Amino acid sequence: MSSPASLVAFRYGCGLPLTQGAPTTPDAMLAALQGPDEMARRFPVMSYDWVHERTSEIAQNKKAAKTDPDLLARQKTVDEELKREGFRALRATIARSIDAPDALRERLLAFWADHFTVSSGAQARSIASYAFVEDAVRPHLSGQFGDMLSAVVHHPVMLLYLDQTRSVGPNSAKAKRRGGGLNENLARELLELHTMGVGAGYSQTDVRQLAELLTGLTYDARRGYAFQPNLAEPGPEEVLGKSYEGKGEAPIRAFLAELARHPDTARHISRKLAVHFLSDAPDDSMVAAMAETWQRTGGSLIEVYGTMLRHEAAFAGSAAKARQPWDFVVAALKGLGLTGETVMNWPRERLVEVVLAPLRAMGQSWKNPPGPDGWPEDIESWITPQGLAERIGWAMRWPAELVDPLPHPKALAETVLADRASAATLWAVVRAETVAEGVGIVFASPEFNRR
Repeated sequence: MSSPASLVAFRYGCGLPLTQGAPTTPDAMLAALQGPDEMARRFPVMSYDWVHERTSEIAQNKKAAKTDPDLLARQKTVDEELKREGFRALRATIARSIDAPDALRERLLAFWADHFTVSSGAQARSIASYAFVEDAVRPHLSGQFGDMLSAVVHHPVMLLYLDQTRSVGPNSAKAKRRGGGLNENLARELLELHTMGVGAGYSQTDVRQLAELLTGLTYDARRGYAFQPNLAEPGPEEVLGKSYEGKGEAPIRAFLAELARHPDTARHISRKLAVHFLSDAPDDSMVAAMAETWQRTGGSLIEVYGTMLRHEAAFAGSAAKARQPWDFVVAALKGLGLTGETVMNWPRERLVEVVLAPLRAMGQSWKNPPGPDGWPEDIESWITPQGLAERIGWAMRWPAELVDPLPHPKALAETVLADRASAATLWAVVRAETVAEGVGIVFASPEFNRR
């Protein structure tokens, strides 16, 4: 049976060894989550204002740059600056996970970033997605879900990802002058993925009415985010049995506040949290307790996390989840003793060969999930013959290139597996022909790849 410390590190953290001062009890974990965000201070990530300033410049000069060599050179400089900042944000994301005493914060950030997926492989969107998470998700990790939801829905990256920028009310002022059509993407994903869940109590009529309610929310590269009344569908919209009417964004914000507190939202996201952290088939009583807390508190995330962590199932059971490729790589870097500062100094090429290329080979191409529903949670999606072969290949190659000298394999097993190390794994480790092989066996072991 795992000790509380190793269980926290595997199930709710980023791996062993725990950073000095890391909390290991529910109360301490929750207190740290509500405390200062030290990792954001040490390893800052750009805001979308920074991204918009540069993408706006590119958009404004795109036509003129075709015939102006100086402008073309400037376009290339700005584009390279965006790429450089994107790689720096990736380094910061890794560094935070490696160094964070309150690793639950980083795990929750990854959960919510996946829940509100905005990446699709497009370079500009992948870079901007770091800013999206930093602006709309991270500040609200321990607050009210309604605040996070509103920030997400209003963020330019989400509006662009789900084509809300193309949505025009059928009877709006713009439609009457120049035409245009309604786009239901944001409305559909808002209900189906972000809140109530697939098969919940809403209809196609609700989706369309919500799409009409959301018209006016838009963004363009030149002017930035704005609510544009000329795009908005006039008149009241009835969604989920209630009518919403008013000027500007007020009816949209009112709807989002109610949606965040909806019983279906409480049940859907409570279960999704439990699935992510504990098991593909979580304890029903835990999910019910979390949903009850959600409704009682109006969606207080810190209270919902508290209910999860204090439930008897939170620190019981076996390692029922697979470490996804990102978690595997981060935990291995942490286990090797690398620091955040070390990673921040990596050149771009090292990031690609140690992190990005292996993630793609393991089936989790960074910032490119298969769809708006994010990455799968089931263990069968990650523990596959090809995926395991790539993990073994990474474990056998990269530790020796990243750390010199390598740690003694048995000592490493005791550090990164602790009381989870099986007799079979320890037997294989001590009988490895080389130190590098022994280290590889530790990271390729079933115990390291499950949480």
